[in-house]
Order: sequence, then structure tokens, then C-alpha cells
Amino acid sequence: MNIYSKIALMACGVAIASSAITVVAVDKLENKYSISPSSYSSEAPSSGGSFYTVAHGVTPPTDFTHAAESTINGVVSIKSFASPRGYNGYGSRQQQQTPFSDPLFDFFFGSPSGRGSRPQQQQPSEKAEQQIGLGSGVIISKDGYIVTNNHVISNAERLEITLNDNRTFNAKVVGTDPATDVALLKIEAENLPVIPIGDSDALKVGEWVLAVGNPFGFTSTVTTGIVSAKARSISSATHGRALGIESYIQTDAAVNPGNSGGALVNINGELVGINTAIYSETGNYAGYSFAIPTTIVTKIITDIKQYGAVQRAILGVSFEELTPQLAKEKGITAVNDGIYVREVVERSAAMEAGLQPGDVIVGIGDAAIHGTAQMQEAINKYRPGDKISVKYVRDNKTKTVNVTLRNSQGDTKMTKADDFSALGCAFKPLSAEQLRQFQLGSGLQVTGLKDGKFKSAGIKEGFIILDINNARVKSQDDVEQIYNAIMKSSDADKVMFITGIYPTGRKVYYAVDLAE
Repeated sequence: MNIYSKIALMACGVAIASSAITVVAVDKLENKYSISPSSYSSEAPSSGGSFYTVAHGVTPPTDFTHAAESTINGVVSIKSFASPRGYNGYGSRQQQQTPFSDPLFDFFFGSPSGRGSRPQQQQPSEKAEQQIGLGSGVIISKDGYIVTNNHVISNAERLEITLNDNRTFNAKVVGTDPATDVALLKIEAENLPVIPIGDSDALKVGEWVLAVGNPFGFTSTVTTGIVSAKARSISSATHGRALGIESYIQTDAAVNPGNSGGALVNINGELVGINTAIYSETGNYAGYSFAIPTTIVTKIITDIKQYGAVQRAILGVSFEELTPQLAKEKGITAVNDGIYVREVVERSAAMEAGLQPGDVIVGIGDAAIHGTAQMQEAINKYRPGDKISVKYVRDNKTKTVNVTLRNSQGDTKMTKADDFSALGCAFKPLSAEQLRQFQLGSGLQVTGLKDGKFKSAGIKEGFIILDINNARVKSQDDVEQIYNAIMKSSDADKVMFITGIYPTGRKVYYAVDLAE
């Protein structure tokens, strides 16, 4: 027998031995983890057996069919359209950015090409409108209310909703909240399939979840994964740029362009989150996806439906997360993490409750606070006027104080939905002759003045606006966009700082308070 025959014979022997070991191992595992039918609860449903009570704490094979079948009809496709004059791929209508021009577009839901690159610039065509976006939405009521992401419908002039049965509807925007990236839409339909809302607080890391949406335009797509983390902040992944209120559910369920606004559901088929973002260097799924928890979503859509605007409660502290270095520097030994209070805002709930710089907040209500994400999620559940307990550490001793939350104006009033008409006037661009007369490149004249914010600020008929908040204005659309941006911001002071002239040539400055 030559050397090659010996080697072949030895390899064959090793393979046989390995096979035998494998068979024995598998047999032992099967015996150890086998589950008899009697181990299942007699109340398990017959439609797929998704809900089991198993003896001895052994988990049966997971079945996703019930969750998929009960939720797939409750997720819709959303197409957004705009006229070519308002959209050119990169450009803007009156300097307003489109979704594709946002530097975070690829972070949120990739690029339309699916290759992580920006779309090629398109020239305006003769078509009445063109599609500028594609996303998903979740039906939350039988009469046609749909929740999705704000970035899915931003800048759209028309929204087309396609149900899983291929029926299509035009949708109207009921309200939006850019801070949480939530939008509420409405279609005129009845008896729609609804995904029941579950409790995202009850989710556990390691629990199975399903992402339901329309990635790349493929409708009714279901992917699975587990909850990888809760209360996740992703600003660090975007080089420090805050994306608003961040307290995401992190999963490894595959989410791709088109999934934005779709459903994240638990194995019982309950909505626990709205899929919002992916972390990717290519624009497509790379292992991490993020969803807004339903505890936040429910609060936002309830506020929009009830008040027409989100009621945002504020504690009134500037802070940073407690780190080991900061704890050592400040001599804090009682806790290892939490929210270190740097400053207490005047006329705030925190000041009224007696919180001080140097305190470490470790709990709000029933929620433990370890960092910024938990802090934001906890506060965002409440409205101005709500009373909560705040647990904090001062001088290495734990204390608790009751706090009445306030709004950004320092009181407990509810914010009413306001619109552009609150300014109490109209605007018209200057004619070519007026531009030559006043030696201006552009200007916008106040006309039709009546009772409203402008009149209250002292502005008179005929006043020519040059810029608002250091932004040049050329049309009424410009003023409306600035107004909306101010009203949607989380800034305590909602003010228009206006520079302009009167026809006499006198230059005047006005501060228009937009707050109630």
C-alpha cells in the first residue's frame, strides 16, 4: 500500500468516526430537548400554534406564521409625489430641501438606486407630478388612520396609499412631529384591517420580532430578527448630529429602503414599533435597524388627533450622561450611571421642584434612567401639567421629589394647533419697477393686514420684508416654510426676527412672537 492509499484510508476512518460522534450528539440533543404534545397548553390556537405554554421552561420551535398573517394586511405602501417645478432630485422649491438632499437620507432609508449613492440630478419634465419617495405605513384604526415616518411624507404634494389588496387612496396629512419622525395620515375608507398596538416597554432583549413593510417596492415583505437593544441612541453613529428624540428599539430584522414607516411586531402580531432607520455604509441593510417604540408613537398620534399638535413636556435641565470619569471628578460613588444635571433652567419644573446642578437623575416615574435615551423616552410619555416623581442622587444620597411638568413656555397650558394664517396678512413679491425703485434684489410686501401676529408686533400695511431669521425671503412659500419650521422646533422661544423697510426707505426690525 503506497503512501497515498494510506492517507486516503486514514481520512476515511476519521470521517466515519466524526459521523458517528455527530449522530450520537444529535441523538442526545434530541432526547434532551424533545417536547411532547402534552407539554403545550390546551388553549393554544389551531391557526398555527404560535402561543405555547411549555413545561420545564423549554422553548418550542418559533412559528412566525400567525404574526405574519395577522399583520401583513395592516401595512400599506406609501408613494409621495411632487410637481417637477418643486422637485429636481437635488434642488428645492424655494430653497426647501427634498428628502434626497438630506445628508441623513442614506442613514434613514438608503438611496433609491440601492447602491448607497445619491440619485442623479433630474431635470424638470412636462409631467404634472413625479414620484419622489416610497415608504410604508401602519393602519391603526378601521376608519383609515395610518401612522408612518415624517421623513417618508416630507415635502410631498400628494400621497398615494396602496393597501395589501391593491386598492389605492389619496391620503391627507393629519399632523407630523419631526422631533420623533412620526406622521399621522388619513384615508377615506372603512372596515380596514388594523394591527393592534402592543406594549413596547414589555419587550425584552432577545425577543423575536418581525419587520413588515415594502422594501425596494416589494410589497408585503416580512423579515425576522430579535430585539438587540432598547432605548438606543444613534447620534454617535451620525457623528454627533442629533436626530431629535432618540430612544429606539434596535433589532437585527432586515430593514431596507421602503421599509421606513412600516411595522415592527412581536410574535403575537402586536405593533411594538415603527421602523425608522438603518445603520449602513452602503444605503442598504447591514445588520442593524431601529424602530420608534409604540410608547412614543401612541402618545404622539393621540396628541395630534386630540389637540392638533404634540404636547411636549419639559423637565427643564441641561445635562450630560454620567461617566466613570465624571463620577470620579465629582466624587460620586452612589451610582455608576444616570443623568448629571449641569444647569437648571429658570421658570422650569425642575427649578420649582428644587433640583440642583450636580444632582444625578436615576429614575422618572417607574422608569430607571441610565442615559439620554431613557430620559427622552420617559419624559416624552407625558404632557405639560402631568405630575411625576423624579428619583435623584445628591451628595451620594438617594432622594425622590414630585414634579409638575411644564411646556417650553414655562406653564402647563396645552399647545393648540396653529397655522400660517395666524400671522394675519398676505404677501406679494415686489414688481420689477419696485425693485428698481428701492434698489433691491428681492423683497416681499405685506398686504391685506388684519388682526394677527404681525399686527400685534407693530407691522404696518406695505412693509417690505427682506429677511426672516437671517434667511432671505422671496415668496409667501418662503415665509410659510420658516413659520412651520419655527412652530415645529423644540426651542422655547418661537420668534420671527424680521428685517425690512417701509416704502419711505426707513429700515425697521421686528420681533414677532409666535407663541400663544
